[in-house]
Amino acid sequence: MIRLGAGSLDRIVAVGAHCDDIAIGAGGTLLALCRARPGLRVDALVLSGGGTEREQEERAALAAFCPGADLRLTVLKLPDGRMPVHWDEAKAAVEELRAQTDPDLILAPRTDDAHQDHRGLARLIPTAFRDHLVLGYEIVKWDGDLGRMAAYQPLSTEIAEEKVRLLQEHYASQRHRPWYDREAFLGLARIRGIECHERYAEAFAATKLTLNLGG
Repeated sequence: MIRLGAGSLDRIVAVGAHCDDIAIGAGGTLLALCRARPGLRVDALVLSGGGTEREQEERAALAAFCPGADLRLTVLKLPDGRMPVHWDEAKAAVEELRAQTDPDLILAPRTDDAHQDHRGLARLIPTAFRDHLVLGYEIVKWDGDLGRMAAYQPLSTEIAEEKVRLLQEHYASQRHRPWYDREAFLGLARIRGIECHERYAEAFAATKLTLNLGG
């Protein structure tokens, strides 16, 4: 498997349409990054859930998923499932985030995600962050939109297990969902691990990147 590094990472951005999106899609990657780079700045933006128990869950969860990081989280109040008709507000939030940071890496939903909120946010990111590496995370769902991915972040067994534990611990409001369980999260990580010759992994879509093969 070909491995390409992203170089020194000092600042990253993580965005989600809903509370728990970031943790489900890239929680293991966040754990690995933050443990390897104490003091890493993480600017996180979530479009919905503000002022509810979901925001409280998100704040506690991302603090756990970003140990030792300089975490700056904003949770907005856009209505769930209605992002396309709140485009202006979402666009303004992304532009404001861009004004606050110049990240080395962005973790965002995939542009071909079947959920309209995820997909809408993903398509907004490159309109503000035009020269940045964006990795699009995946979220298992009823729509069955999982596909062939371009990039993989291997996860140790310890980190994969920790991700699942933190998801169950911090998002109590989601435990009633039939897909929100250990088997689903660890099973997808195992499949992505098989695809990159590792035990576990998270997989990402990469829409555009520039190589520096000349050294």
